[in-house]
Amino acid sequence: MQEYVVNRPEEEAMNQILAKNSDNAAGVILRLAWQAGLLRDEIQHLTWAQIDFLDHRLVLPDRAVPIAEELSVWLEALRDARNRRSEVVVLSDRDQKPLTPQSISRLARTALDREGQTDIRLIDLRHDFILRQLEAHDWQYVSRITGVEAAALRVHFAEHLKEKKVSTRIRRKAPAQIDEFALWKLLQAEKTSPAGVALWLTWQLGLQLEEIIALQWEQVDFKAEALHLRDRKVMLTSGVLGILRQLRQELPSSAAYVVTAPRSGNPFDRTRLSKLVRTALIHGGMDNVTLRDLRLDCDIRIGGENQVVAYVREHQCITRNEAAALLGVSKTTAYNRLKQMVRRGKLTQIGARYYLHDAVVPPERQTQVILEYLTKEGFAYRQDIARLLRIDPRQCRPILKRMIDEGTITQDRQKYMLKEA
Repeated sequence: MQEYVVNRPEEEAMNQILAKNSDNAAGVILRLAWQAGLLRDEIQHLTWAQIDFLDHRLVLPDRAVPIAEELSVWLEALRDARNRRSEVVVLSDRDQKPLTPQSISRLARTALDREGQTDIRLIDLRHDFILRQLEAHDWQYVSRITGVEAAALRVHFAEHLKEKKVSTRIRRKAPAQIDEFALWKLLQAEKTSPAGVALWLTWQLGLQLEEIIALQWEQVDFKAEALHLRDRKVMLTSGVLGILRQLRQELPSSAAYVVTAPRSGNPFDRTRLSKLVRTALIHGGMDNVTLRDLRLDCDIRIGGENQVVAYVREHQCITRNEAAALLGVSKTTAYNRLKQMVRRGKLTQIGARYYLHDAVVPPERQTQVILEYLTKEGFAYRQDIARLLRIDPRQCRPILKRMIDEGTITQDRQKYMLKEA
């Protein structure tokens, strides 16, 4: 592993340098490196579209970097002074064109030398930013905003901290609040990309990242709508089923793994796929959400199923509104979760009510069961049909009306009977 050489600049000297370079390219470069921790390549390619002035942050391809309000105001003033002539933030003072990496280093070197910071490199400004963040925040937070793995931060920077730092992250028992609308938008945008498929499999099925990486097409049972994992069978949701079917059509028939690198066709390693997913979440405005949060949200939904089952056992059935109140979710979310339980074979839907799967006659057999009963008994009242199907009498009305419209039965006042041939 490459050894980091950390040279920290003098804070007073840096403030003087920034004050003397208040409206030129060197000032932009030094501010982005020292106050936001950007790498030279990130400084070169930064665009105004990546600066969120409302929330004071830089939205980079692999992470979101919070910036001080002072820096945000300074950058906004710089943009307005240029009349938004270019999408690129760092431009040459002479011709207002994007700078090369060498020019960026040269301008930074010149500005630092003039203030006596001759031993300080451009990369040292990023390292100083990282150290300042570590002095105020935990390893995981700094890893998230700098793009450096927490383990690498400890190796390279722990010895430079004045106080020994331990992780202060509290492992949450519940996931971050998932904005389902934002997540659905992200899933629709990502479609069958590696990040999109990983998000689907995590959020909808609760798969671990290692399981996603190792998943092969021979484990996908489209007929049974299930995944056959090493230690369990996982039923597919309609959304995951649709994505996997589309992905199977897009990939060559020789592809063995479900999630593969687009160019090489090889399976991803854990770090690479994790970064792709992280980038997708950031672009979707969900930079506070992790794969672990999505798995926990899936666990909660499955736990919610247990609540629904217990409720139905006690009350015989449940409606969408009752499920929403029971689980503390929106009516739309409750509807989606009830439909998932129907797909998993845990519930049967009859009209607007949901019953335990084995507690009622399923819709596809209702007509046959009613006809067999009428053939044997001659006629039946609506209450008889309700007891026969084991549903609420009010739900028999649309069923019986359909059979009357189809010409299979007739009604004589309160009695229902077979239609004479």
